[in-house]
Amino acid sequence: MDSKKIELLSPAGDLERLKFAVLYGADAVYVGTSQFSMRSAPPNFDRETLVSGVKFAHENGVKVYLTCNTLPRNSEVDDFAEYIDYAEEIGIDALIITDLGLLSIAKNRLPDMPIHMSTQTGIVNYQTAATLYNMGVSRVVLARELSLSEIAEIRAKTPVELELECFVHGSMCVSYSGRCLLSEYLTGRDANRGLCAQSCRWKYALMEEKRPGQYYPIENDEKGSYILNANDLNMLPYLDKLTDVGVTSFKIEGRAKSSYYVSIVTKAYKYAINLLKTSNYFPNSQIVNKLNEELDKVSHRPYGTGFYLNTPSQHYESSGYIREYDIAAVVIEEKDGRLYCEQRNKITPNTDAEIVVPNTNNNTDSIFIPIKIGEIMDVNGNTITDTKHSKMIFSFNYMEKQDNSGNRIRVSKIPAGSIIRCKGLKPNN
Repeated sequence: MDSKKIELLSPAGDLERLKFAVLYGADAVYVGTSQFSMRSAPPNFDRETLVSGVKFAHENGVKVYLTCNTLPRNSEVDDFAEYIDYAEEIGIDALIITDLGLLSIAKNRLPDMPIHMSTQTGIVNYQTAATLYNMGVSRVVLARELSLSEIAEIRAKTPVELELECFVHGSMCVSYSGRCLLSEYLTGRDANRGLCAQSCRWKYALMEEKRPGQYYPIENDEKGSYILNANDLNMLPYLDKLTDVGVTSFKIEGRAKSSYYVSIVTKAYKYAINLLKTSNYFPNSQIVNKLNEELDKVSHRPYGTGFYLNTPSQHYESSGYIREYDIAAVVIEEKDGRLYCEQRNKITPNTDAEIVVPNTNNNTDSIFIPIKIGEIMDVNGNTITDTKHSKMIFSFNYMEKQDNSGNRIRVSKIPAGSIIRCKGLKPNN
């Protein structure tokens, strides 16, 4: 496959996340509202912010796909026609659908609207993919349970016009193609209608019928066992293999994740895709290793490669996240040698930090810039000892530092939307 046609598809849980995804290099974003979406809880888009999001994305050459990927009940079906009419009116570029009934409504009502069949559909063979294409589907989001060789066969036996999308990064669901019944059984929250309680992340033990109250770990470990708790996916070192088997769109999971997560992961994968496009992508190269270090600086569980290369691993010790870095502030502007920022976390002077710049034309070769934070001032120019107020506007001077390898590329100006991050901050989202 021509690597120049690869699309990077990033999650956008709300308007702020959408803007960060766009700034940090997404070619397309997927969004949802409280209706027909597998992420129905806030934060989310309402109709007003969705209009703003589509406008911002399109102004920056980025497409917007609307998730309609729940399995709706009878009472919800009648609302779908009006919902997608609105989507077409505001310029949505494609609908992501699971249910065949909704697919039929969409194709009859909006015949020119591109339809992407969701991973929830459970597409695991070429016959299903080809059938969906014949029904008017332009893209299939393949099931996460497929190996590279199975994807290659699907590509070989389906129309070349059918686009293939696969997840490359983020949380993995232990249920087949995300069709979970555990959440509803234990909590009454239907995961197939956007209300997943993530019951698979809980700690489980066995109890024998005649010994009530005595709990036995499933594994011989006093901590118990997280038998359903899958590792996070990280395919950045293997993007060339996904390209070789014909994947069209690389999808990052995480509409419920923070703006910081969206920014860093999008930037890392965009950088890797750019290397693919210039035939300079070497999985074991220093730059790919550096990008993997970036992915370690967002909240994540231990990484794996899902089903692509071998049997997926699971993480038994804990369902918690690894979190060593977090966002401290977002840059508003650089002026007179100071950075003016909006607070996202409490920081103090003399703190070591890193600046991560958006994927703009003048700094596409930069990954991050090590700095030391100097004097901090409030919006009135008064010296302060910390930034303890949520989203307060403040400024600071800084000194650039060379990283350990000494091969960082400097940027002449820090653009708006750059992220200031520090190690050891208490997570704010």
